Amino acid sequence: MNYNSIRRTSREIRAGSVGIGGQNKIAIQSMTNTDTHDFEATKAQILALERAGCDIVRITVPDLCAAEAVKKLKESEVRVPIVADIHFDYKIALKCAEYGIDKIRINPGNIGGDDNVKAVADACRSRNIPIRIGVNSGSVEKHLLEKYGSPTPEALAESAMYHASLLEKFNFYDTVISIKASNVSDMIAANRLVSERCDYPLHIGVTEAGGAEMGLIKSSIGVGALLCDGIGDTLRISLTADPLSEVAAAKKILSALAVEGQSGLDIVSCPTCGRTKIDLISLSERFAKETEREGLMDIPIKVALMGCVVNGPGEAREADIGIAGGEGEAVLISHGKIIEKIPEDKIIERLISEIKKFR
Repeated sequence: MNYNSIRRTSREIRAGSVGIGGQNKIAIQSMTNTDTHDFEATKAQILALERAGCDIVRITVPDLCAAEAVKKLKESEVRVPIVADIHFDYKIALKCAEYGIDKIRINPGNIGGDDNVKAVADACRSRNIPIRIGVNSGSVEKHLLEKYGSPTPEALAESAMYHASLLEKFNFYDTVISIKASNVSDMIAANRLVSERCDYPLHIGVTEAGGAEMGLIKSSIGVGALLCDGIGDTLRISLTADPLSEVAAAKKILSALAVEGQSGLDIVSCPTCGRTKIDLISLSERFAKETEREGLMDIPIKVALMGCVVNGPGEAREADIGIAGGEGEAVLISHGKIIEKIPEDKIIERLISEIKKFR
């Protein structure tokens, strides 16, 4: 999919060195789960996320003491843009802006009155720091809950636009809107509503999605549906797991959708049937692990693992390289053409060798 051909038109903002919106690539985000007061642990996790391919990292900044970590991070070898996650105390946002934070995440409606909102808007505008508005089903205002009866998609969307208007009141427009919900359908519907009402970049994701397996399923549905609509400028795959796994999951989703410029190794394999004469299930599992171990997952090619020669070459016609299994052997194929036969115990070794040629 050429994402830019269907992409919703949004304004461009910049978080440090990373462009969000416009025609920029979809920025992958994650969040540290370290205690921000523990600077060394936080820095180490940010650097690990940076190496894994994370484009933007969010950290929690619960108090002014934690804000000191922002200053130290900006003076360290960390290069990935940092987002300060702030709730209630506008003074923390001012301090993070002073220390050079790349982006601030707040809800303007919960940091006090107009004077506080204006102070944050002015501080961020003068330093070209964008603000991300974060709305979820637990943050919807009381009057909207009374109006809609529950945190419906309409309530979530109206809440987001309300918070954006609080910043617009003070001539601030470098805003990213994030609407998340644990209910996948509500999250999709709310983002679709907001995408029609403004041109702000949208940060998408399913919040409280669950552990590595269920969280990935929910996120793939929610994020995938929006991306197929052309909606989404930056994303986080929220998992109850190591933050590094969030980055890997995001990459897999973008690759599965063949988003231009962000696709990696696309492994297609048949579900097996009575014609399968090789242990394709074990083979596919070992192959996936080996490609990750060899660092080949970022190579944007299609690899096919087919269980038999009856329909293998035909169904895998679009694959750059692949195999179709036989009894104790397989044929190496490329774009539907048979190249050679391979003993079963050499299949993975041979495929890895071929894939490396595409580097």
